Amino acid sequence: MGNNNKEVIMRLHALSNDAPASNNPQNNNAHFAPLAWSNGEDVFALRLRQSPPKPPARLLAFIDAPNAEALSRTALKVIDALLTGDLSRIRSDTIADSLRVSPTTLRRRLSRDSLTYQQILDAVRRYRCEEILAGDWAPGKCLAWDLGYAEVNSFYRAFRRWTGYNYSELKLLLV
Repeated sequence: MGNNNKEVIMRLHALSNDAPASNNPQNNNAHFAPLAWSNGEDVFALRLRQSPPKPPARLLAFIDAPNAEALSRTALKVIDALLTGDLSRIRSDTIADSLRVSPTTLRRRLSRDSLTYQQILDAVRRYRCEEILAGDWAPGKCLAWDLGYAEVNSFYRAFRRWTGYNYSELKLLLV
């Protein structure tokens, strides 16, 4: 079986209009294909829908593209995966694999929308940060982890870039 810590399992889930999901990989009408690293249990799953939903308008406002309202299907799939996935584990090459394209092809397709993976990731992080803080204040360490930052200081710098305020200043306002 090889290295159990990095075993890659591909599964196709078929969804019909009325029936629940089936684990039949031979069904060609699959709506999404999760990619999971497993060592006996599913640790991470990335599901890409055939027709991803339109992103929230607030998120589109954060995307710095000439025509953010008319993004390509590839860009919408990347946004959907980042909105619904674990940002600490999703990488551009993981999304490229799930789309069944090379990382170079993914970069080229996103560049047609005048976007990069990093721009989309930053917009999704900002959107998810605002969503979390709209509910209640959270410690910077927790937010940094939830948003996929390796270091808390990276989150603090990004927060200042997004808002113009230090995170500690926001804490004083909210707590």
